[in-house]
Amino acid sequence: MRLLLSLLLFLSLLVPSMPALAAEQQVWIQRIGGEESGEVLGSVMARDTSDGLVISPSISGLAAGAYGFHLHENGSCESGLKDGVEVAGLAAGGHWDPDNTGSHQGPFGVGHRGDLSRLVINADGTSTTPVVAPRLSVDDLKGRAFIVHAGGDTYSDEPPLGGGGARIACGVAGE
Repeated sequence: MRLLLSLLLFLSLLVPSMPALAAEQQVWIQRIGGEESGEVLGSVMARDTSDGLVISPSISGLAAGAYGFHLHENGSCESGLKDGVEVAGLAAGGHWDPDNTGSHQGPFGVGHRGDLSRLVINADGTSTTPVVAPRLSVDDLKGRAFIVHAGGDTYSDEPPLGGGGARIACGVAGE
């Protein structure tokens, strides 16, 4: 009994000194719109760090190039109608902008907090290069959608929303 109490006392002293585990969340990304809608392209792992949220993609199946990549306000990948035309991923809403800036300035600016660094797909069709979102945390992801856009991103409002274009892939973060 004395040994058990000593062990419990030792553990109670040890546990507070252990570093807190960083919060993380995996989000599965699937193709939206077109004939291949629903095809799983891979996932992103989001992890809190001292530099902000680090998002590590493990994506394959897209053509090489840079794609707009954003956190959108709603946790849905469903399509919707805009001006009578069906738009893939429209139910995700706009870029997450809790500060109501109305401005697209990229991940290091003071605009939408949902503005992320471009998702770069390598020549072999994969993306594994992490990006940092300094103003986000794992908690911010809950109930929101990651959207991959067909075009690159200028991180400005010209062309509108940085020129990302059509929504081609989506993943919803859990609650």
